[in-house]
Amino acid sequence: MKVGVECKYLIVNDSDRNYGLWVNTVGYQPIPPNSPYPLREHPTGYFFNAAKGRILREYQFVYIMKGQGMLSTESTAEIPIDKGCLILLYPGQWHTYHPLKYTGWDEYYIGFEGPLIDSIFSDSFFSKDQQVLEVGVNEELVSLFNKAIQVARADKTAAQQYLSGIVMHIIGMVISISKNKSFELSEADQKIEQAKILMNRQVDISFNPEQLAHQLNVGYSWFRKVFKEYTGYSPLQYFQELKLREAKHLLVCSSKTVKEIAYLVGYQSAEHFYSFFKKRTGFTPLAYRLSVRKPGIEI
Repeated sequence: MKVGVECKYLIVNDSDRNYGLWVNTVGYQPIPPNSPYPLREHPTGYFFNAAKGRILREYQFVYIMKGQGMLSTESTAEIPIDKGCLILLYPGQWHTYHPLKYTGWDEYYIGFEGPLIDSIFSDSFFSKDQQVLEVGVNEELVSLFNKAIQVARADKTAAQQYLSGIVMHIIGMVISISKNKSFELSEADQKIEQAKILMNRQVDISFNPEQLAHQLNVGYSWFRKVFKEYTGYSPLQYFQELKLREAKHLLVCSSKTVKEIAYLVGYQSAEHFYSFFKKRTGFTPLAYRLSVRKPGIEI
């Protein structure tokens, strides 16, 4: 699935505040090299001039997926930021950050507040002495940010409660990675995680594993071998699994036709998609939809 600039600011009501945790904003910005930063204006309270900095009334996580940059806060000099870094921002704290001109960067962010979060941040799970955590390029973490963007975009009933759960999931995962050192951030791990993220963004187009290896600056033989050791699948098999997962999601959670879904997961022919799906699941696409579809989805 291709990802462009996403920027969502949410309305919070009294019921949401009673929940103890709510999300104010969530988004994604790919900043190309030599581009102005940020790319677009923000509403009052979020306006950001990188030269002057700002003060927020909320906590924010800013996750850097690609590129390099710098962070400064009221209590620290400039801190270098690299891909795989998660920046923690505190309410009432002056700060500024920006990508380096020659690298740009890709950033996810989510802003949140509430008494539940105040309790977590006051119990020494996080510290202003360590506002940059090296969590690495991680597909699951990217998926959580993307899910938060999807939920905010849909803006359905109880979206805030759904988003609160995602924030807690992100917090738990970040604590696990940074405090318990649950995995090694080796170069091979990072290359494969980057590959998985790129594949997730491209389920609607054709896939060439050799081109992907070239994009990651590694040899194809090495990439294929390490990818299979890491995931249990060859790159092409893994990509087919992603297509199947996305197709199942669309069949269950949307009213799109089989032909539309075939196109959305990169098949120009509905017949080819039909054959692929039945071979992998034992069901035709319509039979699968009828067997597991959620109540309230009209076909």
